[in-house]
Amino acid sequence: MTAPDADHSLSALRGDSLALGYRKDRVVHDVSLQLRPGEVTALIGPNGSGKSTVLRSLARLHPIDAGTVHVGDAESRALTSREFARTVAMLSQSRPHPSGLEIRDVVAFGRHPHRGRFSGMSGSDHAAISHALALTGLADMAHRAVDELSGGELQRVWLATCLAQDTGILLLDEPTNHLDLRYQIETLELVRDLADRGTALGVVLHDLDHAASVADEVVLIQAGRVRAAGAPEDVLTSENLTEVYGLRIDTVVDAETGHVRVHPRGRHQERRRRASDALLTASTN
Repeated sequence: MTAPDADHSLSALRGDSLALGYRKDRVVHDVSLQLRPGEVTALIGPNGSGKSTVLRSLARLHPIDAGTVHVGDAESRALTSREFARTVAMLSQSRPHPSGLEIRDVVAFGRHPHRGRFSGMSGSDHAAISHALALTGLADMAHRAVDELSGGELQRVWLATCLAQDTGILLLDEPTNHLDLRYQIETLELVRDLADRGTALGVVLHDLDHAASVADEVVLIQAGRVRAAGAPEDVLTSENLTEVYGLRIDTVVDAETGHVRVHPRGRHQERRRRASDALLTASTN
């Protein structure tokens, strides 16, 4: 399926030396990152580390105390709201819960940046909406009322709304949240497919295996600072993850996929491992 044509000339997003906070509390310190066309950048780290705040600042949803954000060669704040919305779309964690609307009506909101104030829906608008519904598995239920949807279904509706916006840059804050296993996998495959078609994606993920499987670059954030950034195999090391998450985490490279696999070890797992090692040692003596 081919997506509708769009101007993605401003398709790189860069944050330089970002400092962010809430009131007087600074929560992000000197963070720099770049989202490149055709790549997935995954932001990972413990709860409260500042991942979502960084993503929101890139989307102009959180004020910047220091630093700059550039979209292509233009500083973000120099773009009008309409120009920015034609270039950057974001799926955030906090979203309104629409009532009295059908799924297709909600997804159509994504076309607002492309329409004149008093113009109706064009053929390209309808094509973009249909394409977004198909990509998210919602085409057959497009006329269902959103009031009837589960949390996971509504998550897919908002993702479809972002896709209908048809931008070159897509920011996703925990896109697999509330989804069952099937749609988690399908969403990650969609993220990868969008990148392969040239979209620049920034994605906040909690599941480290998901990050390893989908990302070209991983940014590991600890207490508002970048602890490590680079290819998944360079960032998702046992040393980095154990230090940042505060428990032993082993990593191995899957021989079949080539992806890093993450194995956290809680206290119970560690006790079982030590007991197993002791039995093995005793049996060989």
